[in-house]
Amino acid sequence: MLKKLPSRIIAYDAGLLLPVLFLVGIGIVMVYSASSALAQKMVGMEYFFLKKQALFALVGIVVLVVCRYFPYRWYRSLTYPLLILAVVFLAAIHFTAFGYSAGGSTRWLRFGNIAFQPAEFARLALIIYLAYSMDRKREQLKNFSIGFLPHMLVLAVFIVLIFMQPDFGSVVIFSVITWIMLFVGGIRVTHLLTTLILILPAAYLCMINAAYRLKRLLSFIDPWQYPNEEGYQIIHSMMAFGTGGLWGTGVGKGIQKLFYLPEPHTDFIFSVIGEELGLIGVGVILALYALILWRGVLIACRADDLFGAYMATGLTTALILQVCVNMGVALGLLPTKGLTLPFLSYGGTSLLVNMASIGILMNIGTSTHTEQKESDQGARYATA
Repeated sequence: MLKKLPSRIIAYDAGLLLPVLFLVGIGIVMVYSASSALAQKMVGMEYFFLKKQALFALVGIVVLVVCRYFPYRWYRSLTYPLLILAVVFLAAIHFTAFGYSAGGSTRWLRFGNIAFQPAEFARLALIIYLAYSMDRKREQLKNFSIGFLPHMLVLAVFIVLIFMQPDFGSVVIFSVITWIMLFVGGIRVTHLLTTLILILPAAYLCMINAAYRLKRLLSFIDPWQYPNEEGYQIIHSMMAFGTGGLWGTGVGKGIQKLFYLPEPHTDFIFSVIGEELGLIGVGVILALYALILWRGVLIACRADDLFGAYMATGLTTALILQVCVNMGVALGLLPTKGLTLPFLSYGGTSLLVNMASIGILMNIGTSTHTEQKESDQGARYATA
């Protein structure tokens, strides 16, 4: 008789894995639909972005499986190497010849034919650092000089390097993730609110002192005032949703992706989904993200140590926050930001890091159950 496979080999969180796989599959289809005309014009091959996204998805699944079985507690010893590596990558964008510019920003490192966005990796490194540091300082988190200031200084390093790209959207994401994780960890609310009060004027000055940011803000308030400039993306995004109606025009039958809506396969893929899949398709996408949020919160609440709980909180926050910002921009609820939609938008770095995050969440979620089950089995064998 064949022996039963150990639970650690077959244990996957279906409530987390299935929504992710559905989103990745939908993403591959919608990337092709959104990019085929653009790819034909750019490289003469309509399947160009489809092939690359499918390859990213396959590699991403491998990364997810590896992270699923990589014990999350081992990240403790990797915290500072990952943090230093993230800073080196971000600095290399500005101070080496490997920095790569596109769309008016320098956000990528290119090594031959391989390009990746260090900010995505840096976000994961920051979450691991915050989880490790907050766990280690659990008894002194309310102390300003120990529990608050060091974390703010590390965040400041990331903010400066990312702001130089410039990437104001990622600056906001990094700041909110840090704020939420510190709040969950028990940092004094007065420290957090004081920092927020000090940061808001600085953010306002950065917004109004850059002409393109000011135009984005004004176009967010009234996009029709700048229909051919900063308001162009928002207007065509809203037109896509309006055209989609309840059931959508059908996959591949959208109009706005045909050189009307900029970046239809990356930043504004949600608009293409709204046009081609309609309100029903948008509702399905929202339900899948809601399942991921639900499972992430449960994993954070049930983790058997603070390090796992903090890391699960940060990973879940990062994913859902990026979803909210991307969808908010596409629906005209937030000023335009260059952020992709997790698991759906075209892009290798974002997809791989997000798949790694899901794998880490699974490892955190199953470690307690597995250890308890093995302990119970050991006790029964000892008794027998």
